[in-house]
Amino acid sequence: MVVSGLSGAGKTAAAKLFEDLGYTVVDNLPGELLPDLAELVSSEPDRFARVAIVLDVRAGDAPLAFAAMRGALEGRGIKPQVFFLDARDEVLIRRFSETRHRHPLADQRGIASSIAEERRLLASVQDEADVVLDTSDLSLRELRERIFSQLGDTPEPEQLAIQLISFGFKYGVPLEADLVFDVRFMQNPHYIPELRQLSGLTEAVRRYVLGQPVTRRFLDFLDEFLAFVIPAYVSEGKTRLTIAIGCTGGYHRSIAIAEALAEHLRQKKLGPVAVFHRELDRA
Repeated sequence: MVVSGLSGAGKTAAAKLFEDLGYTVVDNLPGELLPDLAELVSSEPDRFARVAIVLDVRAGDAPLAFAAMRGALEGRGIKPQVFFLDARDEVLIRRFSETRHRHPLADQRGIASSIAEERRLLASVQDEADVVLDTSDLSLRELRERIFSQLGDTPEPEQLAIQLISFGFKYGVPLEADLVFDVRFMQNPHYIPELRQLSGLTEAVRRYVLGQPVTRRFLDFLDEFLAFVIPAYVSEGKTRLTIAIGCTGGYHRSIAIAEALAEHLRQKKLGPVAVFHRELDRA
């Protein structure tokens, strides 16, 4: 595994989670030593069957170090899975303020400018990542679930690993989303007293949402759209697709639709499908 991302986005927490899984974690290794690490990993596969490498701007030229590391591994027959952790700027600023840690690019410009520069430097690494996680609103438990759900989730050739995220627009759109669908046009179970406290995972809410004619028509449109774009994504070399389904609070309609879509996609066997309900714990 290669773990990258913005400073303050949770790479240290992710590294500890990998340690809990028995991974050897290598953090903040100078870029010049990364090819030597790749040689060590490939020469002792039993000893280093599980390795997580944290690679970010501290390595110097991060895109160059990342390319060298990935090339060294793949040249030895090892295809790494790349995780990129991101978060909203205001969240990163708050985290640095609370912890009083120094940003690795800190200078006289201030923390906001340092974050902007780090985004620019890591943009190419993020583009090549297999999994992009927005940690802005994730608890440690939720981060663990998101990482664990993606481990080893490698699609076969001509397949796409699909991640579905239900969310509430009032809390912001997930940064990692490739496609975003707004289902706020459907009737809201929130205004039905007996359904208000129930989530979209319950059968009662599911029947209410999926039983609407407008919902069935939307799902038909969505099925036709995905049948068109998924083969196109695969042909362009994309291996992962993150689809976000949003309603107002992310507790009723978006959850029910995400679950229904996941079930449908699994039946089609287009590739591995994972589902995450971002706002479920807010209730």
